[in-house]
Amino acid sequence: MAKVLVVYYSRGGTTKQMADAVAEGARDAGAEVDLKKVEDVDVQELIEYDGIIAGSPTYYGHMCAELKKLFDESVRFHGRLEGKVGGAFTSAGNIGGGNETTVMGILQAMLIHGMIIQGSPGGDHYGPVAVGEVDGRAVGLCRELGARVARLAQTLA
Repeated sequence: MAKVLVVYYSRGGTTKQMADAVAEGARDAGAEVDLKKVEDVDVQELIEYDGIIAGSPTYYGHMCAELKKLFDESVRFHGRLEGKVGGAFTSAGNIGGGNETTVMGILQAMLIHGMIIQGSPGGDHYGPVAVGEVDGRAVGLCRELGARVARLAQTLA
């Protein structure tokens, strides 16, 4: 059974709603899932997981400082996350608010670690985005992200 971490930061609750849906999708796909606020994750824990899915609100087209700090601290374990499966999601205030650059920034940090990223041929190709409210579309894409990461992590484990 693949072990997946869904780590997120949420100030207003939107990104947390997305994280809940991502975790549900991963569980439904058979993974053991830990759902944690970024402030509750010790960077050393990252090496214990087969898959890591990170979520952040979009702030000026970038991930939040709290999640960036986790990735900055993860440099200590450079090379030890290689081959793990990664994914990302974000919430934004509007369509042109930098949501895609936020997801790509998270994925870039994962790729630098040598993690494996699987895109989506449908929906939001790089990772789910909620604009304003978390609607049914966003929930479905979040569940699918969790399931895709869980299935790939299980295949590679």
